[in-house]
Amino acid sequence: MLWKLLMRSQPCRLCSFRKMLSAPKYGPFLASFTYTTDSQSKKENKKTVEKLFKLSVDIRKIRRLKGWVLLEDETYVEEIANILRQLGANETAVASILERCPEAIICSPTAVNTQRELWQLVCKNEEELVKLIEQFPESFFTVKDQENRKLNIQFFQELGLKNVVISRFLTTASNIFHNPIEKNKQMIKILQESYLNLGGSEANMKVWLLKLLSQNPFILLNSSAAIKETLEFFQEQGFTNFEILQLLSKLKGFLFQLCPRSIQNSMSFSKNAFKCTDHDLKQLVLKCPALLYYSVSVLEERIQGLLKEGISIAQIRETPMVLELTPQIVQYRIRKLNSLGHGIKDGHLSNLNGTKKEFEANFGKIQAKKRRPLFNPVAPLNVEE
Repeated sequence: MLWKLLMRSQPCRLCSFRKMLSAPKYGPFLASFTYTTDSQSKKENKKTVEKLFKLSVDIRKIRRLKGWVLLEDETYVEEIANILRQLGANETAVASILERCPEAIICSPTAVNTQRELWQLVCKNEEELVKLIEQFPESFFTVKDQENRKLNIQFFQELGLKNVVISRFLTTASNIFHNPIEKNKQMIKILQESYLNLGGSEANMKVWLLKLLSQNPFILLNSSAAIKETLEFFQEQGFTNFEILQLLSKLKGFLFQLCPRSIQNSMSFSKNAFKCTDHDLKQLVLKCPALLYYSVSVLEERIQGLLKEGISIAQIRETPMVLELTPQIVQYRIRKLNSLGHGIKDGHLSNLNGTKKEFEANFGKIQAKKRRPLFNPVAPLNVEE
């Protein structure tokens, strides 16, 4: 999915340390470990280890993944655990959160309480907040830029975004909250102006903008120059304002995150592969925007995979959306359809298309139709006496 472009903002100090040199002598949990760096040797904080052990936290897991946390002189194990308990987290949940995000214990309780207040601005209750922390502990315990985060939350609420959408941003697109509030406001203004300049109506602008942001919040990480460059590129390629707006909506704003040079390469390849005119190429792109964001190597692999299955270039041109499927998925679906005697080599590829759910539903219909008898052998016949 395009949506999945997650970026972590919590700095990692794991790289500061090498592997531990000594093994535990007295047991896997409470033995003292020594880590060696280029300049010094440093032992684990024994009190930190003991407090985590009392909470039933898997110390070995922390040592394996983020052992540097156990070397910190100042930690807040009990304080962070108490904050989580106050929110309603049980002991199992507390242990799980600290295992997966041990950095939590080096966050000051004051900062974590401030974070708690911020997240409660978009959570219905503490139960919902605890569930989010359990699912995304690293996002919650990234406690920098809190004032800026608060201003951005309030700005998104004023725009009309629902709290459930903003909470999704906090967990899976946290980088947009590190943008200065002025930067996010500027990007929103540019998007609004672009929509109107492309022929969008004032009446529909808010709905369009909110949908675009909810589908792809990372659009706020773009620059105004990148947006301008992309729009100019498509205008130079002969796309009308209405067609560009179509592409922008279909690609959920990822259009602005594509490099014009890469798009040009993909379009040139498609034009040669399908042996079509500029006008025909435009129609193909509007029908299947994937032709814009897949690289030449990916497009070539997928076309070759389809050809090996006996599918013609003409068939692909007729149903270009089939290029959104990997060769493995194509092979699997063709085998399933062939098992029903439903060949696609000479027919339309529409039965091959769609998401997994859509394909399975369509396959079920074909299967049911295949098994249905031509007549009901037990039904009475109307015969005149």
